Amino acid sequence: MRKIQYLLILSISVFANSLFAQKYKNGKEAYLELSWKQVATKMPSDWYNSDEAKLVADNVLLCQKEIGGWAKNKPYHHVFSEEEKSEFIALKSAIGATFDNGATTMELEFLANVYSNFKDERYKLAFIKGLDYIFVSQYKNGGWPQFYPSRKGKSVAYASHITYNDDSMVNILKLLRDIVYEKENYPALQLDSIYKFKANQSLEKGLDCIVKTQIVVNGRPTVWCAQHDEVTLAPANARKYELASFSGTESAGIALFLTTIKNPSQEIINSVDCAVKWFEDHKIEGIKLLKDKDEDGKTNLVVVKDNSAPPIWARFYDLETERPFFCDRDGVKKSSLADISYERRNGYDWYTTKPAKLIEDYPEWKEKASSE
Repeated sequence: MRKIQYLLILSISVFANSLFAQKYKNGKEAYLELSWKQVATKMPSDWYNSDEAKLVADNVLLCQKEIGGWAKNKPYHHVFSEEEKSEFIALKSAIGATFDNGATTMELEFLANVYSNFKDERYKLAFIKGLDYIFVSQYKNGGWPQFYPSRKGKSVAYASHITYNDDSMVNILKLLRDIVYEKENYPALQLDSIYKFKANQSLEKGLDCIVKTQIVVNGRPTVWCAQHDEVTLAPANARKYELASFSGTESAGIALFLTTIKNPSQEIINSVDCAVKWFEDHKIEGIKLLKDKDEDGKTNLVVVKDNSAPPIWARFYDLETERPFFCDRDGVKKSSLADISYERRNGYDWYTTKPAKLIEDYPEWKEKASSE
């Protein structure tokens, strides 16, 4: 059954990518209807050899911060007015470069895509500048903050924590991995050996940080929190509704990434083993999520019983009881999704199915890892 579910997800992904391709073929400006992530990383390979890709690349170069990274949630593929261009230029030196929501890593992947076609030296120089940003922002312990330099203010202090939330650190490590393994379009950049060495060194430090931040209970590693203190490495709070916890969502992303490492160390193998065991022990069966209409006619996310439903996992598990919890903007834990406000209940992903793929792939990975 799980294999069928995985194949279904894969088919949907292939279909979605074919839609991107079809939109591209149906009109040169159709890419404007897509998200920046789709344009940056998921377009057909020949699109990155188009005049439209060059126009987008000009925007990406324009918006790169002086420190080397990019701001998040910006539609870099849209046509900028002169006023917007002036604003981006004025903000080049302002704090705002980040890895949150895929920022900086998406722009670097895009630059690698277009450079492989045009060999424009500006793209390579911007890529190297972005790579330097990754190196300078990495902590000595191997982790990365969400923002660098750190933002000021009590309400955003969490941004200096080692951030796994929304795959922030994993996205960085995937980029470094692909540079080291010479995957995709990165070999076309012909980076100097010093950059390849630094990328490998940075990757190794990041992997070490992952192993060291894995939460240990009764002498056994479990999974990770969505963010860890940058000094003590302990699980840490983020926003009011993102309390320190065992993270179902982010931990699955971390463990899945670890399974892509070539010739994994015994520490990495043990890390994956323990994460899989934890996910097996904490899967939730007999329920599923449905979108329903509440008494006011608004769409509402509800949990219903269904013994035939595939297992799911909560996003957050209490660090003491190891039970799922949900939280409103007041920071008070609740045991049921129905107990939090409509806004948070429907505006955040409280459950995940990501661990299912990890568990599905684990036996084959374990056999291969043990033989390397």
